[in-house]
Amino acid sequence: MHITRYTDYSLRVLMYLAVQGDRLATIQEIADSYDISKNHLMKVVHQLNIKGYIETVRGKKGGLKLRMAAEDINVGVLVRETEHDLSVVECFTSKNACKITPVCGLKPMFGEALQAFLSVLDKYTLKDVMRDEYKPQLLRLLQIA
Repeated sequence: MHITRYTDYSLRVLMYLAVQGDRLATIQEIADSYDISKNHLMKVVHQLNIKGYIETVRGKKGGLKLRMAAEDINVGVLVRETEHDLSVVECFTSKNACKITPVCGLKPMFGEALQAFLSVLDKYTLKDVMRDEYKPQLLRLLQIA
């Protein structure tokens, strides 16, 4: 299983905002901290706002912050909402052209594996990712004052 850069960036934005607390952060700050594209982050932030994960404040003193508590953000739900295609193999898609699909034993196995992957992620929240003992190191690594 491989998550997309979009999902990865979504998780990183939420982690950054969680470690910030109530202080507003800008997209540019987040992009600079992770050394990633501001343009990519703009799309991610827009969707996170629409989905209700973050709140955006416009204006000169504006920025971003979490809209909900870190313990209310489920990692499994976020992955499902940000991944556009969880098809592990071709036979999971509507464009399946594999001739052996009707008699192949791989599809149910990969289906079970995908469910197990998501079930594990469902056990965790953003708060679990942001363990208190990691906070000082995260602040330093992300160069947050």
